Amino acid sequence: MMTGLYILLGALLLDLLAGEAPNRFHPVAWLGKFISLQLKLVPADGNVRRFICGVTMVILTTAMVTVPLYFLAQYLQSLNAIAYILFSIYLLKNTFSLRGLWQAVQKVKTSLSGGDLIKARWHTNALVSRKTEDLSKGQVISAAIESCAENLCDSFVAPLFYFAIFGLPGAIAYRVVNTFDAMIGFHGKWEYIGKFAARLDDVLNFIPARLSGAFIFLASAICSADFADSWRAMLGQHGKTESPNAGWTMSAMAGSLGITLEKPGAYCLNGGGRELTLTAITRSQQILAAAAAIWLLIVTGVEVLVGITG
Repeated sequence: MMTGLYILLGALLLDLLAGEAPNRFHPVAWLGKFISLQLKLVPADGNVRRFICGVTMVILTTAMVTVPLYFLAQYLQSLNAIAYILFSIYLLKNTFSLRGLWQAVQKVKTSLSGGDLIKARWHTNALVSRKTEDLSKGQVISAAIESCAENLCDSFVAPLFYFAIFGLPGAIAYRVVNTFDAMIGFHGKWEYIGKFAARLDDVLNFIPARLSGAFIFLASAICSADFADSWRAMLGQHGKTESPNAGWTMSAMAGSLGITLEKPGAYCLNGGGRELTLTAITRSQQILAAAAAIWLLIVTGVEVLVGITG
């Protein structure tokens, strides 16, 4: 049967037509609140204790979310195939967000096109973790394009990668770990609490990030961008970021657009000397769409093959 294919295409259609559900109905928003509640209980000091607490939180939460949903889905499948598919569509859709990423980048571009830099900075907060209050117009454009590239992996390629391999539980488990990383997987207040989540997220994204970089390269050819420079930049500059994964997609995008993407004090990915303009944001969105389409075709092919052979 083609159940996996129906779930995949249904989830994509739901994402493209409806976008993100309000937080009160969004499973990832519920997860974020649950994580925030746990953070109130962590030890106030002791790096080792805080690290162990972080490990425990990630493992237990992933199991607490994934296992019950898996058995609930299996129960629905035994009752009614349509109910199972609809339930799975909703869950899978909430592990990725292609339309949401597009819209977040579009809000930054729209604000800049209207000359409202302050509003554009505010919208950039939804895309990056850096402080945006003092960013120049060029830095806001860079941040939007960087996020467009990097989140191709986190928001689309990786969830479907784990769905293709492990089914719905794989996509859900990935989203739980990635949400932990987004909330606490950085230096500062949560450094030792979030170390395990950050490293586990790096491991889970190791293959998807490199696939995403390759998809950006291929999409650059489809979109008549600088695909040769995209390849050269990706191979030569992917190691310039602190993250072992983010540099692959961002350097590929920088090269494809012939621009330099920079986070001051962190990295500078030199893909060329073209000016950072609103057109560059539009081009990055086009490449994002083409790269996502390439990956969708691959995952669809996998699901068809599984359905035929299974």
